[in-house]
Amino acid sequence: MSPDSRTLISKHPMDVSINNRIKLGGLPFGHVFLWLLLAAALCVSTPVLASDLNATVDRNKIGIDETVNLRVRYSGDKSGGQPDFDLLEQDFDILSHQQSNQYRVINGRAESFVEWVLALAPKREGKLFIPSFNYQGEISDAVPITVTEAQSGPNGGEKQAFLEVTLDKEKVYVQEQLLVKVRLYTTIGLHDIATDPLKVAGAHAEKVDEQRYERKLDGASYAVYELTYAVFPDNSGKLSIPALSYVAIAGRRDPFSLFNRNSQRLRLRSQEKSIEVLPKPADYSGSQWLPATGLGIVQSWSQDPDSFAVGEPITRILNIRAEGLRAAQLPPLPKLNVDGLKTYPDQPQQEDQVGPNGVTGSRIETTAIVATQPGDYELPPITVTWWDTKTQRQRTTQLPAFRFSVSGTAAPATNNSEISANTPQVTAPAEQLGSASHFWRNLAIIAIASHLLWVLYFFLQRRKSTRQRPNINPQAPDLQRETSALKRALESEDPIHIQQAALKWIYAKWPQAKGKSLTEAAGQLHISELGQLQAMLDASIYRSPPSPLDIHKLQAIVGSLLKAQPERESSEAGSALPSLFS
Repeated sequence: MSPDSRTLISKHPMDVSINNRIKLGGLPFGHVFLWLLLAAALCVSTPVLASDLNATVDRNKIGIDETVNLRVRYSGDKSGGQPDFDLLEQDFDILSHQQSNQYRVINGRAESFVEWVLALAPKREGKLFIPSFNYQGEISDAVPITVTEAQSGPNGGEKQAFLEVTLDKEKVYVQEQLLVKVRLYTTIGLHDIATDPLKVAGAHAEKVDEQRYERKLDGASYAVYELTYAVFPDNSGKLSIPALSYVAIAGRRDPFSLFNRNSQRLRLRSQEKSIEVLPKPADYSGSQWLPATGLGIVQSWSQDPDSFAVGEPITRILNIRAEGLRAAQLPPLPKLNVDGLKTYPDQPQQEDQVGPNGVTGSRIETTAIVATQPGDYELPPITVTWWDTKTQRQRTTQLPAFRFSVSGTAAPATNNSEISANTPQVTAPAEQLGSASHFWRNLAIIAIASHLLWVLYFFLQRRKSTRQRPNINPQAPDLQRETSALKRALESEDPIHIQQAALKWIYAKWPQAKGKSLTEAAGQLHISELGQLQAMLDASIYRSPPSPLDIHKLQAIVGSLLKAQPERESSEAGSALPSLFS
């Protein structure tokens, strides 16, 4: 090899290599050079095409009652702000949102990035997408998510928490009460539980009860949080109970941590339910459709009705009460129209009492009665037709006619025309006629004044009694008085008087229960004797026929009640779940 050749090799080793390849491969020099340029271009372009913004999920297939974790990572040099995560809310609920900045060294190579972690709950079933995000000029890829239907109830796998919805009937009549129970089962500590109230299209729905207990399923112990809703469908046809969603934090709350990083947010979702709503039966003959499990009418008086006297007002109280109906569904009772009796009806009072068996509505109508003539009177019977949802047949509840006597003398007439008509026509001198006219005028004035005084007296008495009823002084002297009144009511063996006396005693002893019924007070104070007392009185007052009052048992319950103390109230108002759920 010549010196020129050696110089060429030493100065241009790449050229020699290329020439050797040309000889070995038999390819033209131009083609090989183009392939080398293309390979170099690809190597240079690879980092340019790779995005600094990436979105990943922990699962691509979930149930409608499950959640998915989304991680969005940016590893570029720019900083500030965040991607537009509002795009997710079209198909997902954002349950939590955390951001972290990290710097780490792996195999001697340093890297830094900012990462957003979001817990998402799907809003519907089907094929959904995590949308592409645009941040600092970088665009992430969309991520597909397949959402399937929820697994049902206790057999839905070994879940640590799930929802169950049950209905108390397979079919229901229009306006009949349907009880919907929603149970949250969990084997782990849950807190900060949030849920929207049940709303049913075409029906009235309200929460009536809340229970906490434990239950074993397939050998595992579950803490159960149960809500009961009363639903009253407005129309016949198919009624859909929508799916309910609960959001909760799993894991024990750490009071010394601001972030509770060890906790996990869960979204639980129930299955939708449907039920057939039947129309009113064609053979029902009542004037108003009243589907109930029980209905009764009770009459009481402000004083002993045996002491009726002309001109003295006495108050009649009628209470129509129905189990499984709201007070707004109860009809007004017939107006009283009896010759010789003047009536002054008050505005009716409506009240709904709620409990594990749903709603019990009551309508109280109060009427003041003033007799203008002595004699014997009869108030006509009151009949209400209703539909018994237990026996599926029409029933009738009747308040019997009421007879009483009125003593005293007839009240003087108050109408001058009536007086003139009943006065015999006589001929007399002008002086006598003038004296007579003055006499009758004065008599008419006295009669009118007397009547007005009676009306004023009745108004003041009613106003006084109305003012005294709610303003019960909870001090010790009044408590002693109400205790004595309750004992006297027991001696009378009158369930209505016992009920009224028991309520006054409760208001005096526990002012926080003021204005509540026995059932509501029992739920608030957690005193079992109150519930037993209410059950015995309801059976005696409202059942048809009424159950006999076991006065000895009632005295024992009241005796125990007088010594009872309410349980320490839990922090129920401040937490959706009490100590059963940590």
